[in-house]
Amino acid sequence: MEQFNFNRCFTHGLLFLVFLILSVGCTHKRSYFPKNMEQQHVEIIRFDNDLLNVSTDSALSDVRVLYDKYETFMPVFTENILGIAADDTLYLADALPMFLGDTLYGFAETNAEVRRQFADITDLQEQIDGAFTRIHYLYNDLPLPTIYFFISGFNASILFIDDDIAVGTDMYLGSDWKYYNRVVYNYQKQTMCRSSIPVDVVSAYLFRNLPYTSTKNRLLENMIYRGKIMYLLSLLLPDYQDYEIMGYSEEQWDWCVTNELAIWNTIMDKRDLFNSESMVLTSYLNDGPFTSEISQDSPGRLGTWIGWRIAESYMEHNPEVTLQQLIENGDAQAILENSFYKP
Repeated sequence: MEQFNFNRCFTHGLLFLVFLILSVGCTHKRSYFPKNMEQQHVEIIRFDNDLLNVSTDSALSDVRVLYDKYETFMPVFTENILGIAADDTLYLADALPMFLGDTLYGFAETNAEVRRQFADITDLQEQIDGAFTRIHYLYNDLPLPTIYFFISGFNASILFIDDDIAVGTDMYLGSDWKYYNRVVYNYQKQTMCRSSIPVDVVSAYLFRNLPYTSTKNRLLENMIYRGKIMYLLSLLLPDYQDYEIMGYSEEQWDWCVTNELAIWNTIMDKRDLFNSESMVLTSYLNDGPFTSEISQDSPGRLGTWIGWRIAESYMEHNPEVTLQQLIENGDAQAILENSFYKP
């Protein structure tokens, strides 16, 4: 698109050309948020620390303390993570120390690493607070969540408890944590790091509170919906690189940029844009080692990536449109046409 503008505007003079290049290069960084926003603070509750303090010698009393302190979250944790009836405190008192001290699956060593890596979460708190300050500015009627950090036994990264969010800190110890090889595929490990927590928390919150509402279930509508969420997410977390927002490596992102035209041409040539078959949607939108409809050299979720590029192009070409209007616009066809998307 920039080359097209260069050719069209060259005869208008060097000064206008420089202005054009600068403006095109910065349009996706368009400012949507004032500096004087009402600051929001999201409470992060360290259930993981209290859980790891359970002792074999005082397990029953420790469990009762947890139930008293975490009336809402403790039953959810007991039933959903441990698979134990919430009211069976005697059995829980026997099982919990074994769960926390397990060496066969590496829980004991993993829990010690959680203590070490998450002793200070100031950086995470700042990123999450900043994101929810921006969300509150856009949608002040949405509830502000409380966030619980917990130990999942490699069972879950993100859980919802009504309007609140729980984060399994043992799922974010770094892609090279040795025990991850037993529980996830290689392509999943690259986002299992500390810096992914704000991205995963805010992403989960957006998808839950700004749901898909289209009556059409074609690839186009799904791509645009997910792309809009990713575009918004990138603005809510401006300290993150785009590839980090997407959950890609830098190399995967560069591959997409290099092959963007080929990706789009393949989608169009295969007539997948208006396809609603579940296998096609899964290939383009679900996480995986690659996007099978495109290439085994590609990363997964290329439909979401293209949707993001379309949403970004749409906002670049329609500067009067607000973020709320973008999100609320359910006409994917109109967004595509008015994006003037040309990879």
